[in-house]
Amino acid sequence: MEGPNESAVSEFVLLGLSGSWETKVFLMMIFSSIYLGIILRNLSILFLVIFDSHLHSPMYFLLANLSLIDVGVASTTVPKMITDLLKEHKIISFKGCMTQICFIHIMGGVEMVLLMAMAFDRYTAICKPLHYLNIMSPKICVSFVITGWVIGVIHAMSQFAFIINLPFCGPNKVDSFYCDFPRIIKLACTDGARFEFIVAANSGFMSMGTFFLLILSYIFILVTVWNRSSGDLSKALVTLSAHITVVVLFFTPCMFLYVWPFPRSSVDKYLFIADFAITPALNPIIYTLRNKDIKVAIKRLSKQGH
Repeated sequence: MEGPNESAVSEFVLLGLSGSWETKVFLMMIFSSIYLGIILRNLSILFLVIFDSHLHSPMYFLLANLSLIDVGVASTTVPKMITDLLKEHKIISFKGCMTQICFIHIMGGVEMVLLMAMAFDRYTAICKPLHYLNIMSPKICVSFVITGWVIGVIHAMSQFAFIINLPFCGPNKVDSFYCDFPRIIKLACTDGARFEFIVAANSGFMSMGTFFLLILSYIFILVTVWNRSSGDLSKALVTLSAHITVVVLFFTPCMFLYVWPFPRSSVDKYLFIADFAITPALNPIIYTLRNKDIKVAIKRLSKQGH
């Protein structure tokens, strides 16, 4: 990275989450528990899918990849946020900041594609059950994951290429607990309007486009079920409810920050706690709460342990 050599700023100061000392200690304990839960629950799903042959199906393959990405998304920001809570000076180096931004957008891009793939999987299972295994073949599932990583890298680098060479010569205080394009661009010693447009066009378009495609896919599934079953939507709604919950939780902060980017308030940093901590913690619970296969796999594994 050539950025630090061209910039007078070698580090950024993260203002983090505000509050009294007692509040920060409380938040540190809460987020430490949440992060531990994210690691344990998501890795448990990953290992269950890998080691239990009964879960070697397209849906669980995609779910295992989502769990892996959730661990990655949380790990890019939450550990530093926890350690910074009790620090008076919250510092992140220029390279560290740029690296964090890259990983956030790569992982975010992968997760968007995985959520699309999981919506397609549910569409196929509900609307084309007889052709499900032919359509959702192992080759197609692996292609979804590879496509996700390729799109994630392109999505991150297409914005990063513009930001890395911006001149940073003055203010270095970031009003958040993590680095991201909108907050960093505001600190550059240049007119950021063009770069704001690039981020809005890229991240904003990707967030909105993916969200509306997902909503359309759910509507299409429900209409198909309605036509076939003379109005009985209950089973389809139960099947889709978990996915819809995850999508709403994930995309709401993204659209708030990137579709109308560069807010003048600090509300977005609190909203993004949902993306970095709440959603990765809830995903395993949401997807396994009513899932008989996962429950049976856990019982099977516990019996083998004994």
